[in-house]
Amino acid sequence: MPEGPEIRRAADRIEKQIGGRVVEHAWFAFEALQAQADSLLDVRINAVETRGKAMLIRFANGRALYSHNQLYGVWKLHAAHNPPQTNRSLRVRLVTEGRAASLYSASDIALLDQDALEEHPFLAKLGPDLLSQQVSTATVVERLEDKRFYRRSLGALLLDQALVAGLGNYLRSEILFFAELHPARRPVDLTAEQRERLSQLILDTTWQAYRQAGVTNREAWIEQARAAGETRRQWRFSVFERAGLSCHRCGDVIERQMVGSRRLYWCPGCQPVP
Repeated sequence: MPEGPEIRRAADRIEKQIGGRVVEHAWFAFEALQAQADSLLDVRINAVETRGKAMLIRFANGRALYSHNQLYGVWKLHAAHNPPQTNRSLRVRLVTEGRAASLYSASDIALLDQDALEEHPFLAKLGPDLLSQQVSTATVVERLEDKRFYRRSLGALLLDQALVAGLGNYLRSEILFFAELHPARRPVDLTAEQRERLSQLILDTTWQAYRQAGVTNREAWIEQARAAGETRRQWRFSVFERAGLSCHRCGDVIERQMVGSRRLYWCPGCQPVP
């Protein structure tokens, strides 16, 4: 499943395609939504935002289109007169001034009033979005020290969207590696300085993945990995999907384990068992 940086990049592309333009045509596959399609006609699209792995298209009349791609959903951008050739099921199409954005295969879609967004069952559970909202290091520290999260293992906690929205499987492994923290450690186990550093790395690693299209590795390590003949799937990460390979930092062998029913990669040398 795409993580926050991938969804934010998709939102950027959609905003470039139809943002700031007036809706000429709106179509929905689901009857309840199609009955509301006319409420979007001749209305300007103000912004395209993300909330973790969900997307919000905001309209000038106070409405918002919520969508969550889950595993299979995908937005395709095209000229209004030239829809893509695909076997996927069309769920949403928005046409603005000859440009179109079409959502395929997703099923979690809603058209909401913007003042009711926080009541949506998914959105109500989310922590602050790292890429679409103003989130500071101090905010992340405060959340790590919250009693809801303070005594939970970091390996599980960093996948909880209630902590902060947008982290996923590869970001979890990368953040813990850069912080030199074993996934069994808990916020309560860390010093104030370690919590501060972890919080900064949560922000920095997520923003790097967004700006560099999913690359979280350090430039010097990327050069070494490329010289060794590694594929992009390997060199783009510091530890994720590198089980059995040498750690860039200490040379130990990267290991893989399952935490929260998801793959987690870590270095025994850099992230010692507590």
